[in-house]
Amino acid sequence: MPAPIRSIRPVGERAVLVQLGTLSEVLGLYEALREHPLPGQVDVVAAAETVLVTADSATEARSFAARLRAMKPRPIPAGNDGIVTIDVIYDGDDLAEVGECTGLGQGGVIAAHTGQLWTAAFGGFAPGFAYLVGDDRLRVSRRATPRKAVPAGAVALADGYSAVYPRVSPGGWQLIGRTDAALWNLDRDQPALVQPGNRVQFRAVRELLRVAPTVSMAPMAEAQRPGDLVVVQPGLQTTVQDLGRPGLAHLGVAGAGALDRGALRRANRLVGNPSSAAVLENALGGLVLEARSEQVLAVAGASVLITISRTDATPRVVPTDAPFALHAGEQLSLGTPLGGVRSYIAVRGGLDLPLTLGSRSTDSMSGIGPAPLVAGTELPVLPAPPTSVVGAAEPSPAPPAAVTVLRYLPGPRADWFSADTLADFDHTEWTVTAQSNRIGLRLGGPALERAQDGELPSEGTVSGAIQLPASGVPVLFLADHPVTGGYPVLGVVLHADLDRAAQLGTGARIRFTPIPSNES
Repeated sequence: MPAPIRSIRPVGERAVLVQLGTLSEVLGLYEALREHPLPGQVDVVAAAETVLVTADSATEARSFAARLRAMKPRPIPAGNDGIVTIDVIYDGDDLAEVGECTGLGQGGVIAAHTGQLWTAAFGGFAPGFAYLVGDDRLRVSRRATPRKAVPAGAVALADGYSAVYPRVSPGGWQLIGRTDAALWNLDRDQPALVQPGNRVQFRAVRELLRVAPTVSMAPMAEAQRPGDLVVVQPGLQTTVQDLGRPGLAHLGVAGAGALDRGALRRANRLVGNPSSAAVLENALGGLVLEARSEQVLAVAGASVLITISRTDATPRVVPTDAPFALHAGEQLSLGTPLGGVRSYIAVRGGLDLPLTLGSRSTDSMSGIGPAPLVAGTELPVLPAPPTSVVGAAEPSPAPPAAVTVLRYLPGPRADWFSADTLADFDHTEWTVTAQSNRIGLRLGGPALERAQDGELPSEGTVSGAIQLPASGVPVLFLADHPVTGGYPVLGVVLHADLDRAAQLGTGARIRFTPIPSNES
């Protein structure tokens, strides 16, 4: 019998959102897709009422609807009924408000939270974040405006679920307490403490007796051999990036990787590397590197002044989008960008840093991969294959326009907004705010009103998603976005336009233009 699918909505040009009726139907389709992936399938994310399926190309995604409607859901095996006990200090910032909203008072909220066994239904949002299902006594709405940083170990409620934030991250859930339990630890055979099917018992305590690590980022200083390059100054933010970690969204791990993938590929091509080689992603210049051995580098992306200096020679300037030598004892310095935000520094051979879940990239949302660079960080370089060929200089891309136009496909939740509101969105010049980062561009402009009341059950998200929190001010998701979210997405920016979005800094202006798409 085919899966009981209610609708299939496009999510950009490379994904679809399958709407089902019940959690058991969701898990049945999810298990079927995990056991028998569709041609071109990259990721599958189960949520409350939906399954998000992403593809490696727009062509493959167009075939998903027909294939999904013909699939038979997989019978769900008996869940793992192991009980995970989590100690909690109930002193969250929103505890009093939750008590008022539910009519239980603070003590009643604590009693209801600790007095039942919660069931882990599905994962998402971030590694180790499990959506726990309980009774309806603690059903509360999300915050109108998400917090920019929720502390690691925060115990929270939203939409009838409870959860624990595994690490510091943005979030819109109501905070009622805190724990020191390590929800995600790559040193364990099973990194996630809570697995789907587990039952969770929360236990109120007055103090936490231990501090468990929750961050998985590896310090650069732990590299296995001395660095061929040394960081003298890291600038505002410099991280290691490659093409990311596709295929792990079911673990709560977003793709991450370079925000401007075209610039990463161009820098690697110029020094003779494969496109997957790890490079440095620098935001807003200020990076100074010193070579300990002879190296060939290239810088692509933002328009920056690149200066090469040493104590016994006159400094020289080298162009972007061209390979150049960095001799032992020389220092490379990146100036403040004249256009764009992010520069990609590739070195011939690629950076020799540990792989985490198949990638060397730093994921700021998940806390996976190398920590951001600091002064003194040593960067080993892999030997270049004998067959690699250094490329010729390439034309630099045009600088960002005064107003950057980003094309998007409406949906999957455009129906949460009236036609007038969507028209207002298209006609508005949005401004990139200083709160933007690798997770997403937070935009400034008029608040948009929803046509539907209530809360949207959590569902999978993608890079390029234009999400509308209850505040009505859009957020454009970038590479380190959460795997799931509970705010409606009115559209998804085309994959080809995301590189331009990655080069937009504070104060940049954006206009969105829709590309019509048919739902199935």
